[in-house]
Amino acid sequence: MRAEIITIGDELLIGQVVDTNSAWMAEKLNENGIELFQITSVHDDREHIVAALNEAFNRADIVLTTGGLGPTKDDITKHVLCDYFGTHLIEDASVRAHIEDLYKDRPDVLNRLTATQWLVPECATILENRVGSAPLMVFHKDDKLLACMPGVPYEMKIAMEEQILPYIVSTLLRNSASTKITHKTLQVTGIPESALAILLEDFENAMPAGLHLAYLPKDGVIRLRLSSYGELTEAEMETYFDQLKTLTRDYMIADTGDPLEVIIGNILKSRHQTIATAESCTGGSLASLLAKHPGSSAFYFGSVVSYDNSVKEHLLGVPSEMIKAHGVVSEGVVCEMANSIRAQIGTDYAIATSGIAGPTGGTPEKPVGTVWIAWATPSGTTAECFHLGKLREQVIARTCQKALVGLLKRL
Repeated sequence: MRAEIITIGDELLIGQVVDTNSAWMAEKLNENGIELFQITSVHDDREHIVAALNEAFNRADIVLTTGGLGPTKDDITKHVLCDYFGTHLIEDASVRAHIEDLYKDRPDVLNRLTATQWLVPECATILENRVGSAPLMVFHKDDKLLACMPGVPYEMKIAMEEQILPYIVSTLLRNSASTKITHKTLQVTGIPESALAILLEDFENAMPAGLHLAYLPKDGVIRLRLSSYGELTEAEMETYFDQLKTLTRDYMIADTGDPLEVIIGNILKSRHQTIATAESCTGGSLASLLAKHPGSSAFYFGSVVSYDNSVKEHLLGVPSEMIKAHGVVSEGVVCEMANSIRAQIGTDYAIATSGIAGPTGGTPEKPVGTVWIAWATPSGTTAECFHLGKLREQVIARTCQKALVGLLKRL
């Protein structure tokens, strides 16, 4: 079973909004044995939407759209779908009751534009959107299906999990032999992508049809994803994955594709241990990663973003003489930062970062991209110096990745 996603909205094509929906939807489709073939973004334009629908229906069994379902003039998806399926809008009593209940304490929202939300194409199957006003619409075209959802991420996710996917499973997948899609991922570091490809050349040449290996490098870590599209049994897949782990054992840092901060969090929680951070050049980005996922309060206690030297001195106790003698981007300073935050907050581990993210501030001795990272652990404090490029965002992202990799190794 093959699917395509069409994201609708001018805001996506001018860079005002980043499409995070499609990646999440792709993962959910894979979990249900549905292969995502293509993602298309289109303007709020009638001809553009129609062309995208025609092309998607030519290639896929399931077409999913997000966006264009609001009450304003630029949201034209419902009207385009009426023309596309040769139907017209009618009032849906259940949608009207839901919207009136949703905004019962906000009468100012129940205006003439909001009232257009309970108008739906007559031929559509309407599913409940319990957290928003835009109705979820499903259309059948021969033996294919179109499902339309709002573009607001939290609304889309609830719609997919509670309504759209169960509907697809009960209607299209119930009597079809869906392909079991399996992905297994490991992560390596300390080896260039080209050298890794040479290392795995014989392994790749010996892989059977239906098994694919993808290289996904990012900020010094390479994810290796092994994928099977129904050709291998689970035992066979596991055998090949074990071979891959053996070949990469000198560089492997995780045998899962989970984000490093999730892996670290799971380890710390299993050991009932905790961590804090003291950041300079990363400006809180490391703290954001560690606190990003549910349950992080069980292991992540807090941070000091000591961007200015005065904060390093007064809150973290870094001696001013040390800063004057060696500069803030130095081994001694990051070690003091890590030790101080660990002691003050009372955690088992701490990470500190200090560097020159750029584009200015570099010197011949310490050019832009020079970063020191320290890890304070129950067995001692160590630090390493890295040179992480010239671009500010790149330096910050790579520093966070290096910090997490270093902690994972120490754990």
